[in-house]
Amino acid sequence: MNRTVCPAFLVSVCFLLVGAVASGQTVDVWFGTSTGRGSESRGIYHATFDMETGKLSRATLAAETQNPGFLAMHPNGKVLYATGSPASANSASNDNVSAFRITGPVGKAKLEYINSAPTGDGGAAHVSTDRDGKILMSAQYGGGSTTLYQLAEDGSVKHVEVKEHSELLPKAGSGVVPKRQDHPHAHWTGTSPDNRFAFVPDLGMDRVVIWKLDTETPALTPHGFGVCPPGGGPRHMKFSPDGSRVYVLNELALSLTAFDYDAEKGEMTPGQTIRTLSEVVKAKETFNSASEIRVHPSGRFIYTANRGNDSISAFRVDENGVLSLIEVEPIRGAWPRNFGMDPSGRWLIVAGQQSNTATVFAIDQETGELQFIRETVAVPSSICVLFGTPNN
Repeated sequence: MNRTVCPAFLVSVCFLLVGAVASGQTVDVWFGTSTGRGSESRGIYHATFDMETGKLSRATLAAETQNPGFLAMHPNGKVLYATGSPASANSASNDNVSAFRITGPVGKAKLEYINSAPTGDGGAAHVSTDRDGKILMSAQYGGGSTTLYQLAEDGSVKHVEVKEHSELLPKAGSGVVPKRQDHPHAHWTGTSPDNRFAFVPDLGMDRVVIWKLDTETPALTPHGFGVCPPGGGPRHMKFSPDGSRVYVLNELALSLTAFDYDAEKGEMTPGQTIRTLSEVVKAKETFNSASEIRVHPSGRFIYTANRGNDSISAFRVDENGVLSLIEVEPIRGAWPRNFGMDPSGRWLIVAGQQSNTATVFAIDQETGELQFIRETVAVPSSICVLFGTPNN
């Protein structure tokens, strides 16, 4: 990998694809949304997606719930997890995560509420399961913390512990960007391919917090950090298909940093940093920030989303691991807080929060370029999309 780190230039709907899907199959798609003031959304929405044609069906309400901004799927494909909680939970606070059982065949799938559990530190910005489906984790942006939950056989969730990021360093906030980096702001959760470590990019710390993960107890133990460019504001991250690299998206700097990953030691070593938008483009707009990142199954292409510019930046990864920009593609919508890619790497779908849309693009398998296929459906305040499996 190229070890040169370029200068950090100034940088939140989620899209998660789960399970292998063969060409021509129809799968369920679940949309997380924002139900706050001014939104017409009432909770989690459902649609179906044709993997052969790229056709996305009309979205309908699947579960009435408060601010299910991010969704995650149990590895068995039968339980869906969401931030927030439904009115039926009778909770005085919306600072919860919730579990829903998926019932019915593909195309007619339903959600049945199981239970909710408190985060213990405010609203969650992100949720994820480990690779064996034994635990759930959430990241609290406002609280600056990681919460660990235990998952039962029926998929129900139980709060275990909250880990405050402010306790990890004497001065937890990097302070480079005033107001945004005065304190920790956890933004994403996930595990290493071998399930031994958990990772939480913290925008306020300019670090990726690394926890040693025990899924049996369960417990999180401080392990170390991945150090990001000063003022970058790390938001989300993804592993390369072979697990040898970690790609971190810096929200504040609108940049992408590639790290070499030592799986045995659980260590991240920073390498190249590349901007997602040029300074010339950013200067023409009043505000821009990066939101989501996806890696193509081949490992040859990486995609990131730019809010404000309302676009997707596509990058090529050469045989030496060096990144170069392919194109910046407009999303035909507004405010892409998240986008996702199907497991085959043929399709990319972008959720536009402010345009209330989900838009489909085809991916050129040779060049990595995106092609708009004139497929857009209405989804109110869409900020997360979760693909189910063909045999739910």
